[in-house]
Order: sequence, then structure tokens, then C-alpha cells
Amino acid sequence: MDALPLRLNPGDDLRSAVEQALRDAGAAAGYLVQGIGSLSVAQLRYAGLAQPTELLGDLEILTVAGSVAPDGAHLHMMLSDARGRVFGGHVGRGCIVRTTAELLLVLLPAHQFSREHDPLTGFAELAIRRAPG
Repeated sequence: MDALPLRLNPGDDLRSAVEQALRDAGAAAGYLVQGIGSLSVAQLRYAGLAQPTELLGDLEILTVAGSVAPDGAHLHMMLSDARGRVFGGHVGRGCIVRTTAELLLVLLPAHQFSREHDPLTGFAELAIRRAPG
């Protein structure tokens, strides 16, 4: 395992930045194990819904984690708003950093991850393979 700490800047798209960091590292498998920071816009898909819900305002990232493959990430996040209400769900594209996001991406050089259609769920799910060599 190799740890790759990341600091995102205002205006960065959190999910896109994590996916790009994996590709830039030349890795084929990773886990985002933790993250904190703030967002001005969040796109969270709640359980059972097909489309994300947009949240606007001063949002604090309480935690974010998930698997990252070269062909996409599966991340979940918990946020709180300025009134202390907590929201959580699947991270969509368009989660925009407000001031900063501090993340820890762990690279797994002995593995290769991809997203493949699973006939049992009907969704593109994580496929885990050992890296060659």
C-alpha cells in the first residue's frame, strides 16, 4: 500500500479530482479512506434514487470514503450544513470544494480495479483482480 495525501482547492470537483489522482499516480486500484473539508455544492444520490440531489451552501465534509478504479469511483460522503443537519449518500460529479478538502487516497499496487456490469445487481460493480507479476 502507498498513501497519497491530497489537498483540493476551491472550485475543484472532488470526485473528478480523486479519479484523476489515481490515474496520475499510474495506479490501477485505490481506496479513499478518509476526507474532511468543505463544499459549496454537493451532488448526493440517496438510497434508491436514480438521480443525485443538489445541496447548496456552506457544507462541511464529515467523512468521505470509497473505492477508486481507473474507470470510475464509488464514493460515499456525509456532510453537515450551517444548521448542523447531516446528509449522506453516494458522491456524484459536481461536488465543488469551497475552501479545501484534505483526503487520503491509498494506492493498492498489487491489485487492479474496474467497474463491470453485474447481472445480479444490474449495476456496474467493483471487479477486483490481482495485478500481473
